Amino acid sequence: MTTQPPPAATLRRPPGVQAVPFGDSALMLSIADADADAEARRAGARRLRDVLLEVRPYGVLNLVAGAESLLVEFDCLAVSHGQLAQTVNLAVAGLGLQDTGPVPGAKDFVIPMVVSDGFSPDLPAVAEELGLSTEATLEAFTSSVLSINLLAAAMAPMMAGVQFPGQVSRCAEPRTDVAPGSIMVAGTSAIIQPFPGPSGWKVIGRTPLTICDIREDPATSYRPGDRVRFTVIPDSKWAELAGRFLRPAGRQQARHPEGGTHGSEA
Repeated sequence: MTTQPPPAATLRRPPGVQAVPFGDSALMLSIADADADAEARRAGARRLRDVLLEVRPYGVLNLVAGAESLLVEFDCLAVSHGQLAQTVNLAVAGLGLQDTGPVPGAKDFVIPMVVSDGFSPDLPAVAEELGLSTEATLEAFTSSVLSINLLAAAMAPMMAGVQFPGQVSRCAEPRTDVAPGSIMVAGTSAIIQPFPGPSGWKVIGRTPLTICDIREDPATSYRPGDRVRFTVIPDSKWAELAGRFLRPAGRQQARHPEGGTHGSEA
């Protein structure tokens, strides 16, 4: 029996947190681990947000999630950059950066999507890139439980966790006008286009639901940490669902008199 410690090369300290001042009243947090891959950095950023929501450090006003970082806005009259960074590191030391499962209060969404030549122009190319049939590609996509990492431009939900066997590249030439409701993939992430606009992500389907509506309060029913699954529906269902506001699973959608929708408990 030996009492010698294992070689230093086999020892690995848990990742720390890098805190960089971002103006007078914000800190940009990220995982300080040079060996971490992109998915580990994204998971770490999600966990950082969960830790700060649980601890709620004094002086913090708002958290803005990024793909691999977390912006923490605070009251600079109540706490300094250094004090807040120390609090963050103590919180992480106590709670850890390991994934602890679903975010408390997270909602589940099941989003219908129509797959057709007009609505999924990039699906054949995505399938070819992954070495799958289009049917297997859709099966991998719809069997994935995705987590909303952040709200991108125009409140678009950026989701991680697509169970593709590889990474999906972006379009060589971005489209200048992608229709609202378009469901797009890149890497192993997915996003939904809330309003018409440009995008370099690959379009594999479209949902008839409205995912962002300024007549609603709030304008979106989802937030970072919520879970999403997609389900393919036939073209014939499009007219029935078109324009309805996206609600969590278990909530009904009814149309607004002006053509939008409102929700009620199922």
